[in-house]
Amino acid sequence: MHYKVVVFGVKDTSEVTIDFIRSELCPVDLLVTIDPSVTMKNHIAGYKGLAKVTDAYGIPVFAAKSYGLRDADSERFFSENTFDIGIVVGWQRLIPPHVLDAFSIGIFGFHGNAGYLPFGRGRSPLNWSIILGDSRFHLNLFRYDEKADSPNVFATETFSINPHDDIRTAQYKNMICTNRLIRQLLEKYLRGETITIRTDSSDFDTWFDKRTAADGRIDWHARTREIHNLIRGVAAPFPGAFCTVAEEHWREDLREYLSGSTDAPEGDPNRRLTVWQAQPFDEILDLSAYAPGEIAYIFDDRPIVRTVDGSLLIDRYETSVRLAPGMLLY
Repeated sequence: MHYKVVVFGVKDTSEVTIDFIRSELCPVDLLVTIDPSVTMKNHIAGYKGLAKVTDAYGIPVFAAKSYGLRDADSERFFSENTFDIGIVVGWQRLIPPHVLDAFSIGIFGFHGNAGYLPFGRGRSPLNWSIILGDSRFHLNLFRYDEKADSPNVFATETFSINPHDDIRTAQYKNMICTNRLIRQLLEKYLRGETITIRTDSSDFDTWFDKRTAADGRIDWHARTREIHNLIRGVAAPFPGAFCTVAEEHWREDLREYLSGSTDAPEGDPNRRLTVWQAQPFDEILDLSAYAPGEIAYIFDDRPIVRTVDGSLLIDRYETSVRLAPGMLLY
């Protein structure tokens, strides 16, 4: 069977893309996604089963038994059918050569960073951009090859990352730019025009490392802006920034950590504090009577925590511990 326009996706952002293409450009002839059983082996932030949207629109689905599309069923499916153009949204794996070769025009996906490809290749680029304090994001629509984030760029859209953005609002901006780039690509395809790619780049090659849930631990020895950026960068739908609420009798044991001479001790998962939203509070108020990471005040159930260069107001959080002034976070 021949499929013209194919979407690869496993996330809520994939659903947005399918809605956009179908309502404004052309039919989506196939969705390539993963079988729900695959999520048992792969943690996927923002994962969403897409049966609802595909059932509503009557879109055929191929649900792979492996995220890397290297299982026997996937290899057979892509060898027995033919395809024109693929669009990848919310699929965090390389596309293997046997799938790339099956598409006559190519498979296109997105990658962005504060610079231009090949600067900032790798994992979680939007999270990293917020965490590093970048103020802009270049979103590239590029043609896949066997390497990760190769600079085979079709077109680029740019948006700002302002101090009020967290990862979710940045994703909103990212989705707006994603749809604009998809429109450019598919309108060329539908008109039968040649899709040109620029492959030359004078930017140097850099990589973002993969982020895991454990990377969200808050270091209360960091500056306020670094803690704030971390919280913004791993907010929902990602696992969130976190720390541990120390028990009172741990205060002496934590003395060396609070002085910066040792790493944080292993936290008790039952005393975990997940921070979903916070803001820098004040850099002038004298809170020197408190240690970095110590709750100085609580107003309207919102803790004010001393940092090394000021204080942080925690607006939204989850914990099983009843917080009180004087408690230490680490």
